[in-house]
Amino acid sequence: MRAVVYYRYGPPDVLRIEEVERPVPLDDDVLVRVRAVAVTRADCATREANQRSGPAISLISRAISGFRRPRQPILGSEFAGEVAEVGSAVTEFRVGDRVFGSTGFRFGACAEYLRVKESARIAQMPAGMRFEDAAAIPDGALNSLWCLRGADLKKRQSILIYGASGAIGTAGVQLARYFEADVTAVCNTKNVELMRSLGADRVIDYTKEDFTQNGEKYDVIFDAVGKHSFRRSRGSLKPGGAFLPTDGLENLIRAVSPSRSGAKRVVFRLPPRYTKQDVLFIKQLIEAGRYRAVVDRTYPLDEVIEASRYVETEQKTGNVILTLN
Repeated sequence: MRAVVYYRYGPPDVLRIEEVERPVPLDDDVLVRVRAVAVTRADCATREANQRSGPAISLISRAISGFRRPRQPILGSEFAGEVAEVGSAVTEFRVGDRVFGSTGFRFGACAEYLRVKESARIAQMPAGMRFEDAAAIPDGALNSLWCLRGADLKKRQSILIYGASGAIGTAGVQLARYFEADVTAVCNTKNVELMRSLGADRVIDYTKEDFTQNGEKYDVIFDAVGKHSFRRSRGSLKPGGAFLPTDGLENLIRAVSPSRSGAKRVVFRLPPRYTKQDVLFIKQLIEAGRYRAVVDRTYPLDEVIEASRYVETEQKTGNVILTLN
């Protein structure tokens, strides 16, 4: 089978397409014929060993992925496709089922075939959904759900989502609305109307206004793109408010440091733990018309380098998808 592989850390140019051995399903495995896979921020960061985040984070990244070279040469974690084969003990899926899901940091989805456990984060696709849209669901939805649950977001609480037009941000806006919070989205000019269509109560165009200077206070500030900081956001949090980051060593240190009861705090739970029930929950929201995927661009598998370069511009809206015919 064809797969996108990389054998050393570096820029998108280290990626190449090769023929690799097709996985064979065990008794409790599902073999998925991958039709679409998302190119995510995590893919790009792992591929370069998180060099942009500094030496400490890069060292941690290599400790997880492999010090000298990647242990898992196939990236890709958010997928959609068709069941090609099932193990003898599988009861939930049949050959031909249209499925979607996430392998998390096991990766391996950027290939024509993917082997996953029946009990893993995989579910039947919502009826009528395209593979490209289904592959765009797990990254943003699972990450946002994990962060928002960590903050225990409640009805009528106020939340500001910084970087609201990315994969995690577009998911965060929709999930915060589902939890009946009061949502302020921060994005650039071109995505203001998109934010309103996703349910944001207010939208701040960061090219025209700095939310830290407008005097507004929030129960929760969610940095969905890793470009803000607790230090800059503290003045915009209400007493006892929570800052939700998506990366950063400083944020991790602040999150595990003791703090006074009722003090403004960083909530950063690592490692993230997503479940099959989380995937099924998002599927239910989609089928109820309360969540939709946002796809910026699609590329054929052969253009994986170009797709990765575009993700690294940090200007994508929603998700970038690779398609496999």
